[in-house]
Amino acid sequence: MSKNEIQWYAAKVRYQIEKKVRTYLDEKEIEHFIPFRDVVVEHNGRRLKKNRPVLPGFIFLKADKKTALAVPVESNLKMSFIRNPETGLLITIPEKQMRDFMFVLDFSEDAIRLENKDLRRGDRVRVIKGDFVGIEGELVRIKGHKRVVVRLEGLFSLATTYIPPSFLERIE
Repeated sequence: MSKNEIQWYAAKVRYQIEKKVRTYLDEKEIEHFIPFRDVVVEHNGRRLKKNRPVLPGFIFLKADKKTALAVPVESNLKMSFIRNPETGLLITIPEKQMRDFMFVLDFSEDAIRLENKDLRRGDRVRVIKGDFVGIEGELVRIKGHKRVVVRLEGLFSLATTYIPPSFLERIE
């Protein structure tokens, strides 16, 4: 990997500053993914609609390493990039894996489940029919149903809703 290669990086940010980071990245025109969802909360007996991060404390940005590392310094916002615990190197996320992760997460709140990153590894599969066509991941069983898990190694796993076996093909 060259020093100027554009990569996806994951970072942790201080509690409730995801919107500030998003604003900064928008201003600098740095591609990023910080998923938000509208949720209804009760406050003083009133129901309010709030825009909250789906993955609190996490952001994803796409840049070369130098640009990525400059974001916390230049923005003066508290954030730390996630590193591989064994090598100490910044974790990078392959483009296809990140696109699949973004698609599944943005698809529908009811169509995914955020799963523990320690899911048992299964067969690598590609969805060939249905709403998730083109998504690649691991086949796992959750509550007795086959689901495809898109995993960001060391970070998260997202599981789709039930997918019929005929909608899947094994990746060798």
